[in-house]
Amino acid sequence: MSDLVRNFIRLIVFLLVQVFVLNKIPFLHQFVVPYLYYLFILWLPFSLPRPALLIIGFFTGLLLDYFMWQPGLHAAACVLIAYIRPFIIGLLIPKDTNEFNYREPSPRAMGWAPYTVYALVMTLVHHSYLTLLEWLQFGTFLQFLVKVLATTAISMLLVFTAELLFPRKVKYRTNTA
Repeated sequence: MSDLVRNFIRLIVFLLVQVFVLNKIPFLHQFVVPYLYYLFILWLPFSLPRPALLIIGFFTGLLLDYFMWQPGLHAAACVLIAYIRPFIIGLLIPKDTNEFNYREPSPRAMGWAPYTVYALVMTLVHHSYLTLLEWLQFGTFLQFLVKVLATTAISMLLVFTAELLFPRKVKYRTNTA
């Protein structure tokens, strides 16, 4: 199966799970909102150029905004994490391409510690920005901080559950010279 078809199926599955499962869960608390759809952007191949990442991030968020009847909140958050993704990956993977020639981020490719830092930073940025856009007139900074941390914690639990339940095969780039 080609990378394009695989990523398109991932996008559809993540959006369906988000819209028809996670969004239908009754709120545990006003501060806990489970998100998993942004994992699609985290799982995109390393080789995608930044303009392609930004376009994919925009349309991913826009599709979710369409289903949730929100005016571009998720699109903005997805574009932000698509923009900073190459910076974060550049900090976490080795600079020597001889020892690192994988095609996409995964715990097997990056190792559990760098992948956890990558997922945590991306999740924290996504949820902070999304919560800030939702709460432009929010009450207190403490409420904002609690919502960001609670949403990040539940989303990280979902990310690790997805990684353990659906491990991806480690694929190598073929032309590393």
